[in-house]
Amino acid sequence: MTQEALSRAVWRKSSHSGNGGNCVEIADLSTGIAIRDSKNPDGPRIVLPLTQWTALVHTIKDSCP
Repeated sequence: MTQEALSRAVWRKSSHSGNGGNCVEIADLSTGIAIRDSKNPDGPRIVLPLTQWTALVHTIKDSCP
């Protein structure tokens, strides 16, 4: 994933997030899903292949009461 592709990414956060700036943001990429911290939009990002993103979401959902 190039820095240029990440700079063009359209980032979004959950509609359940407030405006406090403590959110996880994601962006759809051709290679998967990018994840970043809304407090630090120019900071590190994680890019997961779609299969790993799906597994992460299922794991989080399964661990919530």
